[in-house]
Amino acid sequence: MAWRFALMIDPVASDDEVGDVASTLRPIDPTAPALQLGDLSAQRGDGVFESIGVVDGHPHEVGPHLERLAHSASLCDLPAPDLAQWRAAVERVCAEAGPGESVIKLILSRGVEGGPTPTAWVTLATAPDNAAARRDGVRVVTLDRGYPLDVPARAPWLLLGAKTLSYAVNMAAIREAKRRGADDAVFVTTDGFVLEAPTASVLLRIDGRFVTPAPSAGILHGTTQLSVFAHLEQRGLATAYENVPVADLERADAAWLMSSVRLAAPISAVDGRPLSVDHALTDELNGFLLGRRG
Repeated sequence: MAWRFALMIDPVASDDEVGDVASTLRPIDPTAPALQLGDLSAQRGDGVFESIGVVDGHPHEVGPHLERLAHSASLCDLPAPDLAQWRAAVERVCAEAGPGESVIKLILSRGVEGGPTPTAWVTLATAPDNAAARRDGVRVVTLDRGYPLDVPARAPWLLLGAKTLSYAVNMAAIREAKRRGADDAVFVTTDGFVLEAPTASVLLRIDGRFVTPAPSAGILHGTTQLSVFAHLEQRGLATAYENVPVADLERADAAWLMSSVRLAAPISAVDGRPLSVDHALTDELNGFLLGRRG
């Protein structure tokens, strides 16, 4: 990514009185050193983040992204972020975005070990070119996530459902998918249920219904998927959150990976078996997602 702008945030607690929010936002050189060596984001991946898609200077789903940042922070026992402060940071960064597609990252780290406050910053970068994925689709392989469906309820300390900086497993899964001749992966449980992709939600159309795995399975509740569900429901189409057997992924009428930057990428093959791509609906969904203003 080409980093274009960045802000350091002086984090305030959600119940603090902040008179001048702008004074807590400090622009920095995005190519220069900014973190202390002891910051736990670098030492242990101990922090949370969000990625917000921006089109022609308009950020998408800011409220849901901020709410999910707060949820992740709560799961990780981080101080609750002041959402008004973070919203002001997003607005400040968006002023630098300009035309085309960009991506904003919000990062909240536990900070330096033993330090008094967390570390927080926001970056702006040019978004990758996702035209081919949206047009032609992506080939996926299913990869075992290593736990059964009920683990999130039994082991909350695994932080399943938090968007943490610890993305080593996610990136390893994408590398493994490419080694197998695919573009991306879909995680599945040891007892045979679909979870999510390493950086995206999974959406299936089965017998005319649009289904996504239930967030109770310890996956991120996708902001783009939420937008798409609202759009489909306005059209009178049925949507549902369910436990999705792996067999449903293979028998679906159509399927997509949904994310804030790639948007709706149709799945064209699962484990080497072709899957039908609904180009017309994909174009409609991406037209809707690109045209959002908020």
